[in-house]
Amino acid sequence: MSFFKTIEKRRSSRSFSKKAVEKSKISKILKAAWMSPSSMGTQNYQVYEVVSASKKEKLVKATHDQGYVDAPLVLVFCTDPKRIKDMGARGKNLFAVQDATIAAAYAQLAATAQGLSSVWIGHFKEKAVAQTLKTKLRPVAILAIGYSTEKPGPKEFQKMKDLFKKV
Repeated sequence: MSFFKTIEKRRSSRSFSKKAVEKSKISKILKAAWMSPSSMGTQNYQVYEVVSASKKEKLVKATHDQGYVDAPLVLVFCTDPKRIKDMGARGKNLFAVQDATIAAAYAQLAATAQGLSSVWIGHFKEKAVAQTLKTKLRPVAILAIGYSTEKPGPKEFQKMKDLFKKV
């Protein structure tokens, strides 16, 4: 699938079949996240692949009962600011969040390029997610990925002129 076709096709899905995501597809998704740009190439993030049913159940609760977090593939993107080198508070407070977010975006597009659907989850209790993962790192995004059982309607966009300004 071409890059722009992938972007056009990417949709949020909140209903997934039970069909497992193939290991080869998971590998490509993780590789895309790994290859994403990061601050000074330091990859200030950690990605957790949640495979345990009990951990997925805890994540559903931590995401305010968003049941689709129980998807066949669940990835949690966390900041890892200790990897940042000499960038001060801005690096620790911002760059690690940006790096984890960029990695999640690349993973989401890689999933779409392989015929999978996903939904980005940002509404969650950070402490509960971190406890579920047994990490002290800060979670910033969760991706639920799988084969969609729904057909989303057309996308709605703001007008480009309202989003992009020349100054």
